[in-house]
Amino acid sequence: MTDTPLQRAALTLAVISSFVTPVMASAVNLALPDMGLRFALDAVTLSWVQTSYILSTAVCVVPAGRLGDILGRKRIFIWGMSTFGLASLLACLAPSILVVLMARVTQGVGSAMVFATGMAILSEAYPPGQRGRALGINVAAVYVGLSLGPLLGGVITTYLTWRGVFALVVPPSALAVWVAIYRLDAEWAEAKGEHFDLMGSLFYALALVGLILGLTHMPTWAGGGLALAGLAFLWLFGWWEGKSQAPVFPVHLIRTNRPFAFSSLAALINYAAIFAVTFLLSLYLQRVKGFSASAAGLILVAQPVMQAVLSPLAGRISDRVQPRLVASLGMGLTALALAGLALLDMDTSTPYIIACLMLNGIGFGVFSSPNMNAIMSSVAPRYYGIASGTVAAMRMMGQMVSMGVAASMLAIFVGQALIIPATYPALLDSLKATFLICCLLCVAGIFASLCRGELPKE
Repeated sequence: MTDTPLQRAALTLAVISSFVTPVMASAVNLALPDMGLRFALDAVTLSWVQTSYILSTAVCVVPAGRLGDILGRKRIFIWGMSTFGLASLLACLAPSILVVLMARVTQGVGSAMVFATGMAILSEAYPPGQRGRALGINVAAVYVGLSLGPLLGGVITTYLTWRGVFALVVPPSALAVWVAIYRLDAEWAEAKGEHFDLMGSLFYALALVGLILGLTHMPTWAGGGLALAGLAFLWLFGWWEGKSQAPVFPVHLIRTNRPFAFSSLAALINYAAIFAVTFLLSLYLQRVKGFSASAAGLILVAQPVMQAVLSPLAGRISDRVQPRLVASLGMGLTALALAGLALLDMDTSTPYIIACLMLNGIGFGVFSSPNMNAIMSSVAPRYYGIASGTVAAMRMMGQMVSMGVAASMLAIFVGQALIIPATYPALLDSLKATFLICCLLCVAGIFASLCRGELPKE
């Protein structure tokens, strides 16, 4: 079936926005050492270049979804993409690390508006029978970005310094804004005129700030206290939303919509299980195995390449087969891959590592598109913005949980010691423990995925 002009415009926007944000995220990792050298930064300050972006995105994404439902998703997307592009330009020209961090926070706000509306626009443009294919292409764009990010980041940083990485995403951001204004000939605002829940948004922001800061400071007492405060505000958020006449997040979707609730939980678990894999294997390959950064990057590309290849196919299949079955298969394959990585030792062969990464990529590629299809197909069109924002929030929370688990295991087994040959055994123990925990998370995720129930057939 040939796509309509509206569908082509929506898909173009989704592909561009789903490409530039992961390219930025993965390329910035390669630019951080150069940035640290030029600004004379310590490791903790440098880590906030990434953490500030993730935190601001996570805090803003659910309120942005609600604003899209009220003010129009196309309008919020244009604001978000414009904010992201301008903030990227500001970071490129930043004279100090303070300006870089301000730009990263602003980038996160823009990304939240894009995340919360891009998938909703795509879901509006494509009916359920075609939606899985479109979402699969969208997910594939994410993994193409993740695959190219390290390569582009390394080359650009080498020849243009870290500033070139931020300049990289400015032209495609401008193109997306142009397409949205001149080619997307529709607007969607099913909740137009309704009240925006400012107090609920504040409780949500405080909950995520507490949880994310708590995870990044684990396993200290301060980290535990912050995480508990975050959980308290999360309870307060749920209580407030339950009695609000126009909630920023309709909690009845969690209470009464079983496919939506368990699909969202499965997404959180899956991101929590796999996000730290690249970070940990990068340490293992470069320190324990002695590979160069470029060689390690080529090995690690095996995972996102498989994700990019499998996501469109899995999306198409989920248009014909219940998404819970396809997604659960993907979660099971991811669990097997993580179990294989938990067996790493000093002498593990490179082909074995690549095989585990490919299996992990296959698992996540098979899981992600059908699970996203299940989330978007389980709610009425008026909640597409909320559902789109929820997917992004689950992704961000899962990423922070994953990094929190990895950081905790490194702190327990390695501590403050430098990563030198004498501490390689301890590093391996921390990797094995993290991969085992992530494998168990995936096993739990299989049950969450299967428990979501059947989606109604269109």
